Amino acid sequence: MEEELSRLNHILSEMASVLIAYSGGVDSTLLLKVAIDTLDDKAVAVTAKSSTYPKREYQEGKEIAEKLGARHITIVSEELEIPEFSDNSPRRCYYCKKELFSKLLQVAGREGLACVADGSNFDDENDFRPGRDAARELGVRSPLSEAGLTKECIRRLSRELGLSTWDKPSFACLASRFPYGDKITPQKLHRVATAEEYLHILGFKQVRLRDHRDLARIEVDPMDIRRFFEYELRIQVSERLRELGYNYVTLDLLGYRSGAMNEVLSESRGHGE
Repeated sequence: MEEELSRLNHILSEMASVLIAYSGGVDSTLLLKVAIDTLDDKAVAVTAKSSTYPKREYQEGKEIAEKLGARHITIVSEELEIPEFSDNSPRRCYYCKKELFSKLLQVAGREGLACVADGSNFDDENDFRPGRDAARELGVRSPLSEAGLTKECIRRLSRELGLSTWDKPSFACLASRFPYGDKITPQKLHRVATAEEYLHILGFKQVRLRDHRDLARIEVDPMDIRRFFEYELRIQVSERLRELGYNYVTLDLLGYRSGAMNEVLSESRGHGE
């Protein structure tokens, strides 16, 4: 990891000044930490508040940025106002990132910062991520990926640097909870956010509540699946999710996995579509 960290330091030094698209997650927190160590006050964190991200995630990110001593700017980016996003096509993330990065470039210009960078890592290069197309089109850099840092490396390095996010569960915007083609609305986002927050309160760290209209499909860490063998817990969860409007509540036996809603795309490609 020393070689990758050295490359990351070199990349950031060459940038001279940078605006970090900061979510408070594992990747962007490491990038912000190293950018501050390398560039001092020439590294600025910017977070976009949106209905697709829970308030809890924003608040946690804000507190972490303060502990790192970062200058932290908050903007508003409401993706639901973009028809191509709210209609929820497989290219949804492209339109989201294009709007977000365009706004970040404007902020960077006002602040006199030479570059805009996001927290994409080397593993993301092999995943279905339309948002990467928007980054390339607008010249947004991905220093972690450029340095060859994988998710595993980022967690290990974060731990060595004493970052509290080293073991933070992965999180993606709430729009990822809906099957492609199902229109995304504020009401649906609120329902999913409320359901996931409830599961977090019950002690589940890694959670996804996949919304299939009147059916809720719960994904948790495979090691936590056994908790649902408890009758009282099953009843408790079912009753709460029914209160939120789900007629059926199911547990995904494969457990949590990143990009589960993209599996149908992979299957389509496998059939030559």
